[in-house]
Amino acid sequence: MIVTVTANPSLDRAMVLDAPLDVGAVQLAASSREDAGGKGINVGRVIGAAGEETLAVLPLALHDPFAALLADTGLPFHAVPVHGHARSNLTITDPAGVTTKLNLPGASLRSGETDALLAIIVSACEGADWLVLAGSLPKGMDAGFYVEVIAAVRARWGETAPRIAVDTSGAPLRAVVASAHPDLIKPNEHELADLAGVAAPTEDLMNAVLPIAAALVPERVGAALITLGGDGAVFVDGSGALSAPAPRIQVASTVGAGDSSLAGFLLADVRGGDPSECLANAIRYGAAAATLPGTQPPTSADFPPGEIAVTRRANPLT
Repeated sequence: MIVTVTANPSLDRAMVLDAPLDVGAVQLAASSREDAGGKGINVGRVIGAAGEETLAVLPLALHDPFAALLADTGLPFHAVPVHGHARSNLTITDPAGVTTKLNLPGASLRSGETDALLAIIVSACEGADWLVLAGSLPKGMDAGFYVEVIAAVRARWGETAPRIAVDTSGAPLRAVVASAHPDLIKPNEHELADLAGVAAPTEDLMNAVLPIAAALVPERVGAALITLGGDGAVFVDGSGALSAPAPRIQVASTVGAGDSSLAGFLLADVRGGDPSECLANAIRYGAAAATLPGTQPPTSADFPPGEIAVTRRANPLT
């Protein structure tokens, strides 16, 4: 089973325009949709759609309209009662696939609510293969919350603890990498550069991110999956590095594509795939997600045609 944690869930509203966004003007949207979102929920929905067991853990007020939207997805979830409502995010996509996002900060969790969330996460991890800690943290929550979760899960379950994947950015990611040694992180090139304190690369992304990731693996993290949008992805673990380009697709929305990539990687892993197969599956799912509007979960029926060419790379630090 794969347990996902979404500390800052979001009601994702997506609008598709039939012309480029004209700032300051009035435009009609060609279409729109609403999805129960947040990075962990996005990951869980993809895993569930693929037929694997999953459980989403999140803070959620009893009468939050988000609850009905989440229930409609069919995703199994455990909601920890809180007072504030889930935030709303707005995504606007033009015909060229250019995406503009407006994200609200979300509700603040009280100390007792944070403690309850931590306890439920630890309990939910019994027998799990992976725990996914994904997305931003609510306003007021300490940046070290994911560090606390990792320590508590490993202390409670010991050798049977799930492997832990972290997909976040900024201070929470820096805290995790500094002291928690997760089994996997999934940054994009901007998040990885911010983590390393260097300028984000703008060209030759695969070669640019390799030495940054290799400097973290395996001393700080067990492995790193770096998603690069239309440039593909890179995977680095203790045995070396792999890269794969992304297939050519017609982009509908890039929102949730990175979450789908992580889900694809984990799906291949729990089914016994080696790192090369996991990376290829990450590329397939990420590309499939980008062809769909909103944050709806892709399935194998949405995969782009053709094979994913995975290449083993030389260690950039030797």
